[in-house]
Amino acid sequence: MNQARKLLAAILANPKAVRFTDACKAAELIGFTHKGGQGSHRAFARPDEPELLNFQNRGGSIAPYQARQLIRMIERYGEEADKLPD
Repeated sequence: MNQARKLLAAILANPKAVRFTDACKAAELIGFTHKGGQGSHRAFARPDEPELLNFQNRGGSIAPYQARQLIRMIERYGEEADKLPD
């Protein structure tokens, strides 16, 4: 299992403790690109997806509803992480 799959699996296994940095990396692994945000906020978009991912750093983690949104996108686009090199 490559590092990308390990990160996505860890998020799926423990959605209540998703670190902000891991959420940002996971969004990029599944094809989202950073579209803006400063300080504790980051926004990610994907050309073929109308829903944006917005993360707020709350003491190193993201809010539970943001983790649920990320998990929904991982379930939809997670296979793209398999295409990345180890």
